[in-house]
Amino acid sequence: MDVSKLNSLVELYFKKIEEVNGKQPFLRWLKPEKPTYNWEDITQRIFKLTTKIKSLINERDRCLILSENRPYWLMTDIAIMNAGGISVPIFTTYSANDYEYILNDCKPSLIFVSNQDQFNKIKKFINKDVKKIISFEKIDTDSLLIEEILDKEINEKIINKNLKRNMPACIIYTSGTSGNPKGVVLSHGGILSNCEGAVELLETLTKKKDPVFLTWLPLSHSYEHTVQFIQIIVGAKVFYAESLEKLISNMQVAKPTIMTAVPRFYQNLYTKINMNFEKQTGLKKKLIHKTLELGIKKLKKDKLNFIEKSINFLCEKLVRKKVQKQFGGNLQTFVSGGGALDQKIGEFLNAIGLPTLQGYGLTEASPVVSCNLPDMVKVETVGPAFRTNKVKIAEDGEILVKGENVMLGYWNKKEETDKVIKDGWLHTGDIGELDQNNYLKITDRKKDIIVNLGGDNISPSKIENILCLNESIKQSFVYGDKKNYLVALIVVEKDTNKEKINKILENINKNLSLIEKIKKFILIYEEFTINNGMLTPTLKLRRKDIVKNYKQQLENLY
Repeated sequence: MDVSKLNSLVELYFKKIEEVNGKQPFLRWLKPEKPTYNWEDITQRIFKLTTKIKSLINERDRCLILSENRPYWLMTDIAIMNAGGISVPIFTTYSANDYEYILNDCKPSLIFVSNQDQFNKIKKFINKDVKKIISFEKIDTDSLLIEEILDKEINEKIINKNLKRNMPACIIYTSGTSGNPKGVVLSHGGILSNCEGAVELLETLTKKKDPVFLTWLPLSHSYEHTVQFIQIIVGAKVFYAESLEKLISNMQVAKPTIMTAVPRFYQNLYTKINMNFEKQTGLKKKLIHKTLELGIKKLKKDKLNFIEKSINFLCEKLVRKKVQKQFGGNLQTFVSGGGALDQKIGEFLNAIGLPTLQGYGLTEASPVVSCNLPDMVKVETVGPAFRTNKVKIAEDGEILVKGENVMLGYWNKKEETDKVIKDGWLHTGDIGELDQNNYLKITDRKKDIIVNLGGDNISPSKIENILCLNESIKQSFVYGDKKNYLVALIVVEKDTNKEKINKILENINKNLSLIEKIKKFILIYEEFTINNGMLTPTLKLRRKDIVKNYKQQLENLY
């Protein structure tokens, strides 16, 4: 299938249907007693849903989707676009203020909601613009149950051939690390060009084994939203995880070949595996150390001598194979995106037999800009740019992106759009550099950079990542803009001794430059979470909210 010649995401789906065996398994939600849907099942449901949606909306009406990941999500997304609507996926973890803002901002004509819990979050913000609510499960309002639509026969099977690459496909709201979420309008062509770049990357992996994905990141996230269409192109079998807590046990069932997630997931994985490794003794411990040492050597393309090759063969059989088995045994790669992955974590996972490719992107770029290549992984970078977009570095170090994947603009925000897209170049707000292989390295967020009293630019995220590599530190937040030294909030278990953290910080400070050293800190026991408003739905720190909550305590350290 030549993705570059397709007009829309809808055409992509129906072209794929002509290629696959309709009885081939396609989607399964890993909740108990949930069915596996084959391609034919999904297609018939898309046709029925399209007919209903088309009878309820006008061209380019917004249709909201508020649901956890499940097969109905993908069916709904494609059916909305097929009916001529614009899909508006939103996170199930937004605050009440965010829901109110988004419903007023995009004014949806139709709302798809999964269940009563999700409906409760938005019911008081539903206004007269909404013509109908369609629910996946029964809810206590005048809604249309999706099963009622799917039980009916239809006379016509609609395939929308009027869609063009430059038309809006969806509006994805950014998670709002500062201020209200912004509605990013992505085009059919933007997402298709992103898929084109991703498929080239995955070709080497999909040749070895039939692709199986385990989806955990919310489909309302631009990263996972685009991954859906990559899954369609490669004819993958897709499993939707039950929850983050059940992710590892779900991997045993799904046996994924590819899995996408954000850095926080890999950080937790690193901590858990490392703690288990630390408990080992004697020969086992020596073998683990050798696995890491030789794995990193291979990753860096250093040659192994005959003895090292023999030891590495043992490491492969006795350590890496066991680690891989815990994750289903078929994993060919993890793909990390949505933030910077610490180099040490990237090296560790690759060395122990969990290949991890770090990529880079942002919602405004549909979203992927670059990714490491399986045959040349440079963990300190986010890989080369996709062939389908261009990357350059501005004079102040900002990463600029140009291509069809760049958003059409922010919904109802021309001024904001003009600030970030200049002469076709998207100003990402990230700082980076290109190495001799044109691999991109992210050094910081432009707006998150701390400028101390001496005028030095300091990356808080770099220091926070280093702090969180220690298993005693659950989370951290570095503060010190317009100050003469840095301080930190350190999240720990309640029984953690301050003296212990002091010693950990002393060691960390030895490897930091003078301006990066943490001089003072506060121990806190409440984690930063989505629920308390300290994390975005994609698990990034909401820096402004953290400062607001702890401002006085932080200022008291000066």
